[in-house]
Amino acid sequence: MKKFFVLALVVVVTFVMAASAFASMKTVEFEGKGAGKVTFDGPAHKAKGLACKDCHPALFQMKKGGDVITMKDINDGKFCGACHNGTKSFSAKDAANCGKCHKK
Repeated sequence: MKKFFVLALVVVVTFVMAASAFASMKTVEFEGKGAGKVTFDGPAHKAKGLACKDCHPALFQMKKGGDVITMKDINDGKFCGACHNGTKSFSAKDAANCGKCHKK
Protein backbone atom coordinates (compact mmCIF):
# COMPACT_ATOMS: atom_id res chain seq x y z
CA MET A 1 0.00 0.00 0.00
CA LYS A 2 2.85 2.37 0.84
CA LYS A 3 4.50 1.75 -2.57
CA PHE A 4 1.20 2.51 -4.32
CA PHE A 5 0.88 5.80 -2.40
CA VAL A 6 4.45 6.85 -3.30
CA LEU A 7 3.92 5.93 -6.96
CA ALA A 8 0.63 7.85 -7.07
CA LEU A 9 2.29 10.88 -5.49
CA VAL A 10 5.12 10.80 -8.03
CA VAL A 11 2.64 10.59 -10.91
CA VAL A 12 0.58 13.53 -9.58
CA VAL A 13 3.62 15.73 -8.97
CA THR A 14 5.00 14.94 -12.43
CA PHE A 15 1.65 15.75 -14.05
CA VAL A 16 1.32 19.06 -12.17
CA MET A 17 4.86 20.13 -13.08
CA ALA A 18 4.39 19.22 -16.74
CA ALA A 19 1.03 20.99 -16.94
CA SER A 20 2.42 24.17 -15.38
CA ALA A 21 5.36 24.17 -17.77
CA PHE A 22 3.07 23.98 -20.82
CA ALA A 23 0.54 26.47 -19.45
CA SER A 24 3.15 29.13 -18.77
CA MET A 25 4.19 29.62 -22.40
CA LYS A 26 1.14 31.49 -23.61
CA THR A 27 0.59 34.52 -25.79
CA VAL A 28 0.54 37.72 -23.73
CA GLU A 29 -0.32 41.23 -24.86
CA PHE A 30 1.16 44.40 -23.39
CA GLU A 31 0.04 47.96 -23.96
CA GLY A 32 2.61 49.62 -26.20
CA LYS A 33 3.05 53.33 -26.71
CA GLY A 34 3.07 54.81 -30.19
CA ALA A 35 3.72 51.70 -32.27
CA GLY A 36 0.78 49.75 -30.82
CA LYS A 37 0.33 46.88 -28.41
CA VAL A 38 3.13 44.35 -28.05
CA THR A 39 2.38 40.66 -28.37
CA PHE A 40 4.69 38.09 -26.77
CA ASP A 41 4.15 34.79 -28.56
CA GLY A 42 5.01 32.17 -25.95
CA PRO A 43 4.33 29.14 -28.16
CA ALA A 44 6.68 30.52 -30.85
CA HIS A 45 9.45 30.99 -28.29
CA LYS A 46 8.82 27.50 -26.86
CA ALA A 47 9.00 26.01 -30.37
CA LYS A 48 12.50 27.45 -30.65
CA GLY A 49 13.51 25.54 -27.52
CA LEU A 50 13.19 28.34 -24.98
CA ALA A 51 11.82 27.91 -21.48
CA CYS A 52 10.49 30.46 -18.99
CA LYS A 53 13.68 30.21 -16.94
CA ASP A 54 15.71 31.45 -19.91
CA CYS A 55 14.27 34.95 -19.40
CA HIS A 56 12.72 34.92 -15.92
CA PRO A 57 13.82 36.41 -13.61
CA ALA A 58 17.16 37.36 -15.22
CA LEU A 59 15.71 39.58 -18.00
CA PHE A 60 12.11 40.09 -16.87
CA GLN A 61 10.19 40.05 -13.61
CA MET A 62 7.55 37.32 -13.39
CA LYS A 63 4.68 39.77 -12.93
CA LYS A 64 3.05 41.22 -16.06
CA GLY A 65 3.71 44.96 -16.01
CA GLY A 66 6.51 44.54 -13.48
CA ASP A 67 9.08 45.99 -15.88
CA VAL A 68 8.95 49.33 -17.67
CA ILE A 69 10.35 48.44 -21.09
CA THR A 70 11.29 51.03 -23.69
CA MET A 71 12.63 50.62 -27.21
CA LYS A 72 15.77 52.43 -26.05
CA ASP A 73 16.32 49.68 -23.48
CA ILE A 74 15.69 46.98 -26.08
CA ASN A 75 18.04 48.66 -28.58
CA ASP A 76 20.65 48.84 -25.79
CA GLY A 77 20.46 45.04 -25.42
CA LYS A 78 18.20 44.91 -22.37
CA PHE A 79 14.95 42.94 -22.00
CA CYS A 80 13.89 41.60 -25.45
CA GLY A 81 17.04 43.12 -26.95
CA ALA A 82 19.19 40.54 -25.16
CA CYS A 83 18.14 38.09 -27.90
CA HIS A 84 16.51 40.28 -30.55
CA ASN A 85 19.84 41.78 -31.54
CA GLY A 86 20.26 40.43 -35.07
CA THR A 87 22.53 37.63 -33.89
CA LYS A 88 20.41 35.33 -31.75
CA SER A 89 17.16 36.40 -33.36
CA PHE A 90 15.79 39.13 -35.62
CA SER A 91 16.96 42.62 -34.76
CA ALA A 92 14.52 44.87 -32.91
CA LYS A 93 16.47 47.85 -34.30
CA ASP A 94 15.43 47.07 -37.89
CA ALA A 95 12.25 49.01 -38.69
CA ALA A 96 11.16 46.23 -41.05
CA ASN A 97 10.68 43.99 -37.99
CA CYS A 98 8.42 46.31 -35.93
CA GLY A 99 5.26 44.47 -36.99
CA LYS A 100 6.58 41.17 -35.61
CA CYS A 101 5.93 42.42 -32.06
CA HIS A 102 3.83 45.57 -32.38
CA LYS A 103 0.23 45.06 -33.51
CA LYS A 104 -1.87 48.09 -34.44
